[in-house]
This record gives sequence, structure tokens and C-alpha cells, in this order.
Amino acid sequence: MSRETGRKLIAQNKRARYDYHIDDTWEAGMVLMGTEVKALRAGRASLSDGYAHVMDGEVWLESVHIPEYTQGTWTNHAPRRRRKLLLNRREIQKITAKTSEPGWTLIPLALYFKDGKAKVEIGLARGKKAYDKRQAIAKREADREMRKAAAARFRRR
Repeated sequence: MSRETGRKLIAQNKRARYDYHIDDTWEAGMVLMGTEVKALRAGRASLSDGYAHVMDGEVWLESVHIPEYTQGTWTNHAPRRRRKLLLNRREIQKITAKTSEPGWTLIPLALYFKDGKAKVEIGLARGKKAYDKRQAIAKREADREMRKAAAARFRRR
């Protein structure tokens, strides 16, 4: 059997980029049980309620839903259990310093397999205000209108 290469996306937290300003991102490995890996390979996971925090010098991922493996037995995992993230000491120290400031939090942005290993992309985030969200919507709609107008002009030629 050949080794997996490349990146295979499992789940993405699109809402996070709408609700938060993402300042910095890190790629972290995850400590998983066998049935969790099998459930992820089936492409089932939800990052919508997830967050990460530093506790005792370790980074933990909370409230990420990886459903139970359907062919699993009594060895199945709890769907919303706490999962340890694997990061370098310097990265953990940097994250600790930034998240100790008020208003900053860690959120999972994407869950994927990279070269056969489960990885999670976490981002240092600050919540957006309502007017920031309205500006983002207005900018997105303006860009869409510009693309539409350019395509219409191109078709007329």
C-alpha cells in the first residue's frame, strides 16, 4: 500500500472567518484514538462550536464533534471529547502570550489529513463587531457585481 501524500480537507469552519478577525494561524497535529481517525477518513466532523485553549503548557481542542465510528465497538470514542494538540514549545509560548490578552481566542479553522496524518489549523482570532460584518458583506457584494459586469462586457465583444 502506498503512502498518502498531499492534503485532504475533512472539515472547514467557514463561519469563523466571517465572525472573527484571524490574526495568525498555526498547523497542529492531534492526539486521536483509532476510531476517531477512521471516522475522519469517512469525512465526518464539525468544527462549528470548537475552540482551543492553553492549560498547563499544553494546547487542548474542545467541543469539536467527530461522530462515533459506525463499525466501532465498545472501544468507540466520545464525540465531543477534549483532544490534545501537538505544537512546538515556542509556538505554545507565543499562543499563551497572545491569548492572555483580553479579546483573543483560539479557534479551529480547518481539519485535514496531510501526508496521512490528521492536522488542524488553528487561528488566533478576535471577534468582529456587527458593522465589520456588514462591511464584509458589502465588499463581497461589490466584488461580485464587478465580476458580473466584467463578464458581461467580455461576452459583448
